Amino acid sequence: MRIPISWLAEFVELPVGTTIADIHAALVSVGLEEEGSHDFDIEGPVVVGEVLDFADEPQSNGKTIRWCSVRVAPVGQSAADGGADVRGIVCGAHNFFVGDKVVVTLPGAVLPGNFAIAARKTYGHVSDGMIASARELGLGEDHEGILRLSMLGLDPTVGTDALSLLGLDDAAVEVNVTPDRGYAFSIRGIAREYAHATGATFRDPATALPVPEPVSGFSVEIDDQAPIRGRVGATVFVTRVVRGVDATLPSPAWLVARLKLAGIRSISLIVDITNYVMLELGQPIHGYDLDKLSGGIVVRRANPGETLKTLDGQTRALDSEDLVITDGSGIIGLAGVMGGFSTEISDETVNVLVEAANFDPVSIARTARRHKLPSEASKRFERGVDPEVAGAAAARVVQLLEELAGGRADVLGSGLNQHSQLEPIFLPDAYISGLVGVQYTDDEITSSLIEIGATLEYARDGLLVSPPSWRPDLTHKSTLAEEVARIVGYSRIPSEIPVAPPGRGFTREQKLRRLAAETLAASGSTEVLAYPFVSQASNSLFGSADKREVAAVKLANPLDAEVPYLRATLLPGLIDVARRNLSRGLTDLALFEIGAVFQPVPGATYGVTEVPPGAALPSGETLAVLNASIPPQPWHVGLLFLGNSVDKQPHQAAIPVGIADALDTVRLLAAALNVPLSIRQGSHVALHPGRTAEIFVIAGGDAGASVGGGSAEVHVGFVGELLPSLADEFDLPRVVALAELDLSALIELAARGVQATPLAGYPAATQDVSLVVASSIAAADVLDAVRVGAGDLLEAIRLVDDYRGAGIDDNQKSLTFALRFRAPDRTLTAAEASEARHAGTAEAQRRFGAVVRE
Repeated sequence: MRIPISWLAEFVELPVGTTIADIHAALVSVGLEEEGSHDFDIEGPVVVGEVLDFADEPQSNGKTIRWCSVRVAPVGQSAADGGADVRGIVCGAHNFFVGDKVVVTLPGAVLPGNFAIAARKTYGHVSDGMIASARELGLGEDHEGILRLSMLGLDPTVGTDALSLLGLDDAAVEVNVTPDRGYAFSIRGIAREYAHATGATFRDPATALPVPEPVSGFSVEIDDQAPIRGRVGATVFVTRVVRGVDATLPSPAWLVARLKLAGIRSISLIVDITNYVMLELGQPIHGYDLDKLSGGIVVRRANPGETLKTLDGQTRALDSEDLVITDGSGIIGLAGVMGGFSTEISDETVNVLVEAANFDPVSIARTARRHKLPSEASKRFERGVDPEVAGAAAARVVQLLEELAGGRADVLGSGLNQHSQLEPIFLPDAYISGLVGVQYTDDEITSSLIEIGATLEYARDGLLVSPPSWRPDLTHKSTLAEEVARIVGYSRIPSEIPVAPPGRGFTREQKLRRLAAETLAASGSTEVLAYPFVSQASNSLFGSADKREVAAVKLANPLDAEVPYLRATLLPGLIDVARRNLSRGLTDLALFEIGAVFQPVPGATYGVTEVPPGAALPSGETLAVLNASIPPQPWHVGLLFLGNSVDKQPHQAAIPVGIADALDTVRLLAAALNVPLSIRQGSHVALHPGRTAEIFVIAGGDAGASVGGGSAEVHVGFVGELLPSLADEFDLPRVVALAELDLSALIELAARGVQATPLAGYPAATQDVSLVVASSIAAADVLDAVRVGAGDLLEAIRLVDDYRGAGIDDNQKSLTFALRFRAPDRTLTAAEASEARHAGTAEAQRRFGAVVRE
């Protein structure tokens, strides 16, 4: 929220000399967050000038310039820069006349963009300054013509400071408004907060307006047949009519300047007035061309198949949850989000219907996100608008339309109000001091609550507090405690480091998750955090090996309708992160993410019908209900590698990544967690056939086992290279190595405690063996057969070669294994090692018909 300082000063007393830093400090002290400051980035001298004469001079380039004589100071007086009172200025625009008052930037002035003005020779003349356009001053986008002050209804004295005249000497502070404090999305709300912080006198603009004449006769009906969460879509709907407006009149400079500082561009006088009042009071306003309306207004939900052409010219298909404004002709607006094209205010508009309504925050938030139409209006409705300010806001618009657009108020209008008062909150004695840890006096508590606008009623053992209409966030006694702490001052709360109770710390699961992250980071991978929202297609593609439909949790109110599901796998998020980094020139990536995935039980329903109250310890039964209302959320670890693992360098070619990098990282992780793995050739619909492996944990096995199979195995994930066709579809390199493991399962199956391996006391005997088998037989199965047949003397076995070529039949392959034998009680002889090797090859021959390759 941007707050022009001059605007703020209208509603709260600002001491002389108050700086932007002072205002920020005051607002921060009551819980708002400093964001920055804004100004027009202009330095004087910038003055009002009068065109005395000019001559049109055609140029050789086809352009015609004007050589102008401009008075920039009263006759006989020096100009603001100390120079002559009449200047010669070259100008390329032709929309001004002799006698026009214009804005002149004299030498020494600096315009936005650090554009310094100086006397320059151009087109055969020395131009001693510049006549400025609205765009050059930062007041608008019109760069074709000079800003003529008469068009703004101004006739100032020559030499007047134009910065002050046009409001260009103002500045704005910017603060971040949290979602629970919607009232601070207005100058009114910020002025009240500044008064809380400093004790300055606050003047409420909503109560300063004259009481309007009663209005009636315009029909308004709320017909919400499908309220969301039992809340009717609209509770307040105030309308006022102003006739005889001149929509072609320009917006005054002060209004344009304030809107600009507040971050809103000037559009037209009537629209600018509605935006101005929205910023001032926090109440979104919509104006209709009354002559384009057909009958009265009905507020209802959209019907299936209905559409609306909005003010941006887009035709939008509506949802049955969308709240719409209708008249006799049909839908004329998307309530609280954007108006309809058919009743738009235009230069031909003469009679205006002003709307100030209060809509349900949830309904507006869903509609804005569904149609991707965030607006200043929806931003305020989502956070809650004061239902009692609608009448004042409509009256303020009428007042400005009368003053600036030449309109006159009509008795036609409406004042529907079905809003119910906020529920009183019981505040027990001593509750706030006990919760905050500060001893507050009764006077401090009552004065703080009265200051924020609450009304108090004394009750037995406490207070009955009725929140003000602009504070729907005050719903519990704990929120009242927060307000007292905020108003009295956070400085009263002592800073104390809490002492952790003895005997506690991270759980085993937390320690191992951290160990996993540290291991992967130490291996050279970078941890990332991806969004947990995906499409169902992504869940099915990566969440199952055969692309079957994966059960997934669909959000009732997704941030993006294209990704409405919670992730069942980490890989879609990792791929999105990789694409984003590639687009920024990072071509060698090793990424990992550790996070929860959501895997609902097929057919189960999730969600709670009643949320337990906050600030109270839930019972075991309540926790059990809550846990049953959410799907299983195991922790997974995902890996992604692309580019080169080793860059090209002198005498060394680049080494591209592949499945081996992913497998090595998986083995490293398993070793860190003390988990014995079994790796087997596998298949996955999204991964390259022949370059995919399934990962199993050998339950109760030795973590030293790295390859092979067994009966007691638990599937925990897969490793592979992304299909080249999918890599191309995702705009990724041809080779992308991926892995995803169930980290929760790995932790559950990890050996507890440290398992030390005794040091070998006798030397090892090493031998190799090459076995020829059918190409369809997995190397892991052959390795397992050799390992089982060789017996206990075999300490380690490793596949070192897979040969297919000359000397080997087309349907066969030669697998070479490195064997290491050792006995715990003696030095093995070569004959003993050879005997164990022969036993292993015999088992491979028995199982697969393997033949020893000589």
